[in-house]
Amino acid sequence: MMDKRQKALLMFSGGQDSATCLAWALEQYDYVETVGFHYEQRHAIEMECRMTVLEKMRSLRPEWEAKLGQDKIIDLAALGAISDTSLTRDVEIIHNEQGLPSTFVPGRNLIFLNFAAALAYRRGITTLIGGMCQADFSGYPDCRIDTLNAQMQAISLGMDRAFTLETPLMNLSKAGAWSLAQELGGEAFVELILEQTHSCYMGEREVRHDWGYGCGQCPACDLRAKGWSEYSRGL
Repeated sequence: MMDKRQKALLMFSGGQDSATCLAWALEQYDYVETVGFHYEQRHAIEMECRMTVLEKMRSLRPEWEAKLGQDKIIDLAALGAISDTSLTRDVEIIHNEQGLPSTFVPGRNLIFLNFAAALAYRRGITTLIGGMCQADFSGYPDCRIDTLNAQMQAISLGMDRAFTLETPLMNLSKAGAWSLAQELGGEAFVELILEQTHSCYMGEREVRHDWGYGCGQCPACDLRAKGWSEYSRGL
């Protein structure tokens, strides 16, 4: 039996951040499983992209192929049904009086962590990995380390098992995330992220920019584009 400390479960959306976290996990752990969540998101194209990214990453490096285990998709349509947001409805992306973008889905990361932990419990895994970042993000309060630490404490108490959460991008800028991808997988991996991952909230994959596909206007595209620009200037 493999020591459970050598295994991890990654919450994998198919975006730039989760792809970079997957490469990081495959360098850090002996066995990595992935889980995705379908919650009626407006950019549901990411569910197709994530499968392509997984396939491409398996073929990119033999050692990654050997470590990459099962993938699971969890249906969380109820979350989309109760969420009146720009990420789950065809409405304009705006900011409220507190500056919070309408793409914020209340409880999303908290729910993701609970379901990921429940799956990990069954699989004998106690390490979860996520692409949350509080250094360069859209203002989501459930990306903050204090929020995540509190949730993980509750999960560990509620399941009577010591779970940990790894967040490799927590204190990195988007430019730093691109640099980490380069460090982990070289130019081939950076190119895979550019061509295959999806971040755009509008689900746009017709227009190819220097930084990849997207509408070029939504908060996710804006962060990705600015990060790529800063990263490219340093090459």
